[in-house]
Amino acid sequence: MKRLCDSALRLETQRSGRCALVGLLCVSLIAGAGCGRGKAGRGVVVVQGGRPNVTVAKQRPPRPPRPTRTIQIKLHEDPANGNASFEVVNLPAADFEKLTKANLTEALWQALFSVSIQKDAAADKMPPLPLLGTYRLLNKKVVFLPRYPPQRGLQYQAVFHPAKLPEHGAEEKPVSAHFTLAKKQAAADTVVAHVYPSTDKLPENQLKFFLHFSAPMSRGEAYRRVHLLDESGREVDLPFLELDEELWDPAGKRFTLFFDPGRIKRGLKPREEAGPALVEGKNYTFVVDRDWPDAQGAPLKESFRKSFHVLPPDDVPIDPKKWKVLAPAAGTNTALDVSFPEPLDQAMLERALWVTDAKGNKIAGTVTIGSDERSWQFKGQQPWQAGWYELVVDTTLEDLAGNRVGRPFEIDVLHPTETKIESEMVKLSFRVE
Repeated sequence: MKRLCDSALRLETQRSGRCALVGLLCVSLIAGAGCGRGKAGRGVVVVQGGRPNVTVAKQRPPRPPRPTRTIQIKLHEDPANGNASFEVVNLPAADFEKLTKANLTEALWQALFSVSIQKDAAADKMPPLPLLGTYRLLNKKVVFLPRYPPQRGLQYQAVFHPAKLPEHGAEEKPVSAHFTLAKKQAAADTVVAHVYPSTDKLPENQLKFFLHFSAPMSRGEAYRRVHLLDESGREVDLPFLELDEELWDPAGKRFTLFFDPGRIKRGLKPREEAGPALVEGKNYTFVVDRDWPDAQGAPLKESFRKSFHVLPPDDVPIDPKKWKVLAPAAGTNTALDVSFPEPLDQAMLERALWVTDAKGNKIAGTVTIGSDERSWQFKGQQPWQAGWYELVVDTTLEDLAGNRVGRPFEIDVLHPTETKIESEMVKLSFRVE
């Protein structure tokens, strides 16, 4: 290599006389190519047309440090079922491992990771209550799945408290995030299918309404969308019990609305100060706003109105002995018909009565509830066989005022009831012939 450098030096000196430049290049070449005692270098000199070209390999820049992953909360929507989950991601592996072994209770889970509807602080001074749901540890994430799908248009606040993790300190700051599911444009075709009780005559101590909708409804809107108007069209002030967790069936199509018990029971302060929500002898109208959004964010197709007249309060327990039982004929599929002297709770009639044979076996069949919830029909899957049967009544069955079988909703010490049933079931025997 040194001979090559010397030859190149002489050649370039003869041709151009640029000794200094060539000498510099040769020295660089010798050093880069390992001439002498230096290590093998990374450069190469190529002589073309008497001019040396130098190619030097670039040094690889140092790798930047990997950024620290911070704990975050994300919203994951499932388009298949319309539900969504709230997820804590980037949790350190050691903390996730400790959580899998911690066996936290529901209260501890809510203290660690809570999701609630964000309320207007100016309008509601009460702190938001966490939503109910299920906690899971999946794929190194803490996942919260609400019991009911989050509603579009509402803002949700999710808060994760690292200080509540096992073996963590109280000085760690919580991680918070806000989410709003965008509303979808949907047709307004959901309606109020029915409101129970069906009758237009209700006792002064009416306990509740059942609102049935044709499609799943949104939550968090109920108490803003229902109204009770008196005879002059003025709205009755706070007639209903407003619960933090609205009472919906799992499908989101039936809502239970209670009258405020403080306005029902005699002697309680709310009734003494504001009077009863319903007054005997007067007429009222129950109204459901059209603006109540369904689960898709669309308003109702139309508003709903139910007018009714108020009867005296009902404090008499249910007495099955006063029911009229009409037995079917043997060999037929005719329904068993049971009539009541008063309307009963529609939802409870569907599950609080059933029929058994002489051996106590429950008979399979279908139930139909009659007009104004004053009758109950049962049709067995098989033709009736001759013999004795029993109509079984769960004593939790209620009438419109909340009176149960053998027990009034409100006990009047001045007029105590004489009927008292200790057993949980009452049985009425009937014979099929």
